[in-house]
Amino acid sequence: MDIVIITPERSSPRSGNDITSKRWAKILRLLGHSVIVTSSYSGARADLMIALHAWRSADSIRAFRALHPKRPLIVALSGTDIYSFIHRDPEPVLYSLECADLLVAFQGLVIDRVPPQHRSKVRVIYQSAPAVHRRRRRKTKYFDVAVIGHLREVKDPFRAAKAARRLSPSSRIRIVHLGAAESVRWAALARGEMRTNPRYLWRGDRPRGEVQALLARARAVVLSSLSEGGANVISEAAAAGMPVLASWIDGSVGLLGYNYPGYFPAGNTRALARLLDRVETDPEFDKMLRRAIASRAHLFQPAREKAAWNDLIQSCRSSEAASESSYTRTNAN
Repeated sequence: MDIVIITPERSSPRSGNDITSKRWAKILRLLGHSVIVTSSYSGARADLMIALHAWRSADSIRAFRALHPKRPLIVALSGTDIYSFIHRDPEPVLYSLECADLLVAFQGLVIDRVPPQHRSKVRVIYQSAPAVHRRRRRKTKYFDVAVIGHLREVKDPFRAAKAARRLSPSSRIRIVHLGAAESVRWAALARGEMRTNPRYLWRGDRPRGEVQALLARARAVVLSSLSEGGANVISEAAAAGMPVLASWIDGSVGLLGYNYPGYFPAGNTRALARLLDRVETDPEFDKMLRRAIASRAHLFQPAREKAAWNDLIQSCRSSEAASESSYTRTNAN
């Protein structure tokens, strides 16, 4: 099939959108399809459209549906779609849901936020990550904790830095933050935090190789977001066997499970500081987190995501064939 993937442009070429769309394109090409990735649809030949974001891609969805009313359309739901725009600006989101033949969610709790009439369209496909070879643990000056995510309001990006300020003077924890600043203001805030907080290091937008190198050596990952559709960083941490300290939000609970021991209330600095202290000083807690993340790792294996996409494409083909057959019989009569 000729497939077009629509992914909205972001300020960084290493945004979650970019990572996701490139991974999907690679998977679909391995499955034998021809794939184009673009930020908007301008009429290119396509047997199938996959649109990342219901709200941001609504214009492309509208254009594709007008040009190809019977061709399959898959819409992937972002966190901003289901936890923000569906309430703030519902018309484009609801239009996209109506147009879609199938909806892709990154974690299972999304279905509760989708309007009832569209829930039968939802398919959960967990985002995968390649295995990361962990370095042998050795005594170092710092006990590095990774924050991997761009500096945006919804990410609550300085929560780990604020929590690190509360730690004992004897703590070796250092927060290493990789991610682009959404604006000049966010960059200034990060530099200001570094000047006043010796436990915080912001290194900006870095290549994937440096992200993986951090995952290979760090001792934990903090995901402090106020909202997520299903963050890539959890998949990457699981692939590295890395404990995650995550805010209690649907996007994380839907990936890690209700019984995961590493949650803190979103925005709660004190609670996150307690978790950081336990990760550093309590070996049994560290082992508990590692066992818990290991029990979820199978969800994020590349082979699983590839198989899920293959099943989804086959389902689209079957639906398209049935639609064409019905159309042919109707015209024949």
